[in-house]
Amino acid sequence: MKIQFKELDYQDMAIKSILNVFDGQGIRKSEFTIMEQDSQGKLFGDQGIGNKIDISASKLLQNVQQIQIEQGIPISESIPMPFPQFNIEMETGTGKTFVYLKSILELNRNYGFTKFIIVVPSVAIKEGVMKSISMTKDYFKTQMQGIVYRAFMYDSKNLNNVQAFATNDDIEIMIINIQSFNSNDNIFNRTDMDSLFGISPKQLVSETNPIVIIDEPQSVDNTENAQQAIAALNPSIVFRFSATHKNKSYPLIYKLGPVEAYQQKLVKQIEVAGIKKAIDANEVYIKLIGIKATKSSITATVEMYVKNKTTIEKKEIKLKKDDDVYLKSKRIAAYETVGFVKDISAEPGNEYIEFSGEPSIIRLSQALENDLQMKRAQIRKTIEEHLNKELKLNPIGVKVLSLFFIDNVANYRQYEGENNRVPGAYAKIFEEEYANLIRSEKYKALRDRHVPVTEVHDGYFSVDGKGKVKNTSGTSQSDENTYQIIMKDKEDLLTFYDEEKGNVKKANKLRFIFSHSALKEGWDNPNVFQICTLIESKDTITKRQKIGRGLRIAVNQNGERVPGFEVNTLTIMANESYEEFSSGLQQEYEEEGVEFGIFSDDIFSSLVIDIDPETGYKTPLGHEKSRELVSFLKEQNYLDSKNKGTPNLAKAIKEGTFDIPESFKGIAENIKEKITAAIQEKFNVDKIEIKDHHNKVPVKLNKEALSGPFLELWERIKYKTTYSIEMDSQLFIEQAAKKLAEELEVRIARLEYERHLLETTGGGIMTIKEEQTTLEASSQQYKKAPDLLTYLQNETKLTRKTLIAVLKQSGTLRDFKRNPQSYMMEVARILNAAKRLAIVDGIKYEKLSSGEVYEQTLFLQEEVESYTDSIVPVQNNRSPYDHVVVDSAVEREFAQACEKDENVKFYIKLPQKFKIKTPLGTYNPDWALSLQQDGNEKLYFIVETKGSTSAEDLRPTELAKIRCGEKHFAALDTGITFKKASEHQAIYS
Repeated sequence: MKIQFKELDYQDMAIKSILNVFDGQGIRKSEFTIMEQDSQGKLFGDQGIGNKIDISASKLLQNVQQIQIEQGIPISESIPMPFPQFNIEMETGTGKTFVYLKSILELNRNYGFTKFIIVVPSVAIKEGVMKSISMTKDYFKTQMQGIVYRAFMYDSKNLNNVQAFATNDDIEIMIINIQSFNSNDNIFNRTDMDSLFGISPKQLVSETNPIVIIDEPQSVDNTENAQQAIAALNPSIVFRFSATHKNKSYPLIYKLGPVEAYQQKLVKQIEVAGIKKAIDANEVYIKLIGIKATKSSITATVEMYVKNKTTIEKKEIKLKKDDDVYLKSKRIAAYETVGFVKDISAEPGNEYIEFSGEPSIIRLSQALENDLQMKRAQIRKTIEEHLNKELKLNPIGVKVLSLFFIDNVANYRQYEGENNRVPGAYAKIFEEEYANLIRSEKYKALRDRHVPVTEVHDGYFSVDGKGKVKNTSGTSQSDENTYQIIMKDKEDLLTFYDEEKGNVKKANKLRFIFSHSALKEGWDNPNVFQICTLIESKDTITKRQKIGRGLRIAVNQNGERVPGFEVNTLTIMANESYEEFSSGLQQEYEEEGVEFGIFSDDIFSSLVIDIDPETGYKTPLGHEKSRELVSFLKEQNYLDSKNKGTPNLAKAIKEGTFDIPESFKGIAENIKEKITAAIQEKFNVDKIEIKDHHNKVPVKLNKEALSGPFLELWERIKYKTTYSIEMDSQLFIEQAAKKLAEELEVRIARLEYERHLLETTGGGIMTIKEEQTTLEASSQQYKKAPDLLTYLQNETKLTRKTLIAVLKQSGTLRDFKRNPQSYMMEVARILNAAKRLAIVDGIKYEKLSSGEVYEQTLFLQEEVESYTDSIVPVQNNRSPYDHVVVDSAVEREFAQACEKDENVKFYIKLPQKFKIKTPLGTYNPDWALSLQQDGNEKLYFIVETKGSTSAEDLRPTELAKIRCGEKHFAALDTGITFKKASEHQAIYS
């Protein structure tokens, strides 16, 4: 099975941001004309072929600011030199590797650049990048018209690859980990290599002016040596990809952080399940919380059982050398074996407390308790969650995987004699608990696979010279083969095991994976749904690293993504409480630079206050005014001392009393509304929502409700339709030509002129800017015009005949000579908008003559699971289930209003599979309800609930789909009224 790739809007936006950085660079001629050779974007040097970028610094900054304004990112005031570097923020699991690989190909296709280096922090991520290149090869081959490119991992033993990198004419992509070139001792930096005739690999590479992509820069160029190594590559430009950028000094040109990814359902939602142990004072419990050292003493803070008058409780106790632990517990007998405090170490990284009895030593964050019971419970619940998800997801073709993190390989696998494998404690527990659970009648359908328990689980570990698994750091040389094996298995793991196929890879049988350090980074799998932490001592794998292994959206057996939180929920079986995990993850995000609810001084800097009618460039509010506005918010007590929103701000927004200073009101008509929207959005972003596993509740089918009013309503809406598009070609040509004539604005291209005075001083050569201005570009520069019709055909999918007619009738062709590229892009945009309108206006729905209907089986699922904050109770059998599952506050309010409205006889939250076909994709209406008004007349409604129903607030595609839905129900001719409503009362208007 191969994972399928498709164009995703947010990924396209990231790629567009990267391409727009180069606005003003010469367009690659072969995009529009057929030529023998195309040297655009190339620099021919002594040692090979390099990238040629010819954009001025001022133009580059202008491009970046326009990109930032478009996305609402605070604008940058400068671009760091000697070479530009830009941050791209993409949350783990959203496809950043795919984005930068496609960006490489698009940069070549648009601008002719050929030399690219991907720098990664570890061999694990290097293997991951190579796997992504392999997986996307066929996709890019079809999408990019057979574009030729070569990708290789740098290997100091094969320097011919480096020479080919420098001299080849096609796209060259080198993947290298920072450790391979951040030291003078590295072969990469040495000139004594016979194979390169006294030239170092660094010299060859640096002459190509490569475009450098840094994957996880917080782990790549986080030292001075690493930064110098990157600079020595002589990059023409650097793009830095990370989920969270610690170094924010570089301009941010795209942002898809953890908050945005979650809100857009681009990653799995997270739920946390924890095992809590009741106090059992028959056993010793001690956890080392912290150690404090002063000049006179060292004190350890531990959590332990302490007896009071009536009960025993967990308390934090201070211990110092020679303290009797039995007495500190207020004489709990179990602590007699511990003895007294023999020693306390405050050495950083080696903190521990030593006792005279048992246990002898406990290290920082380590807990002494009957740990195996807790681990057994964690393993059992992980298996149970796994099997429950298999019952739900296997029927839709999604294979379920679970991942266990352990800190000692011997706990999973041991050896007897020479090399005989035997299960460790965790493996034994797993097989026992799996065997017990799978015998349940509930899992009968899963038992029929006949896969032995010993083959459903395995470990991904590094091995020693004798082939025995061992503990490793995850960055050692012995880990490299492990990563190769893991990456090869990545797609096989997604395929169901089929005994009838015979010789099926063992990877297909695997559903439970145990890992030590190998899966800490560089590997994830879209179908990991459970992650269990079985750690005895201090946990070196961060919470972000753990959840990152399973954040990616699931795929089915066809390799297609299966979106929606109803499928994509990641269960974390943590070795701590829900609250501890949640707050710990929040802290990790903040430590990595994610700002939750913070109003930075530049937050409003990218708000648009003016648009130049000639160039289309947007003027932002700017940093000074943004700082002024933030100061105003603090003065009004809308922000606290840490620049976080206060209840006063929430109240002002809710009551509509929020206002802006008088000095701002003349800047733009709608700036108050924009600022209010920005504040509202920021104020609501407090932290990442993590579902509590214990708040999950069953939503049950109410079979009694599937009669009477339900059947009457269902009879009205159940019919399927087909559509045809009656598009009057001549009318479309006339409308499109008129739209083009009215809206198209093409300005003469301009050049930037800069003049500098060089002044020699004691400190070196100084440049003093004397003049900067713009000049109109001469039309004579366009020696060979771009292929206008081919471009427009590709962008609009209209026929050449139609395009010729529209262009002629619009009378705009004379503008093509003034600025060909601008003309083509603007014409394509306007024609696509006209086409959308024409398609929807001309669509006609008809009820299927076959009588095909949406089946009532959409409501026959006996039970679904949701969370308490996402359901509304149903009274008096007025909906198919005993609760309505809602997706938003607007839907919650609508359902609650229906429950209170006596006129509403029955209402249905239409299931996701109730989909109406439209030319723009399927449309899923929100609600169907029957309404009795004035005591006798029964009305039937389809209601589309939105926070706003005005056309200007809805996206064009969304609005068009709603219009198609309205035409669908009108075609049924069953007395259905279609309503767009922002609230319940709107159905009466």
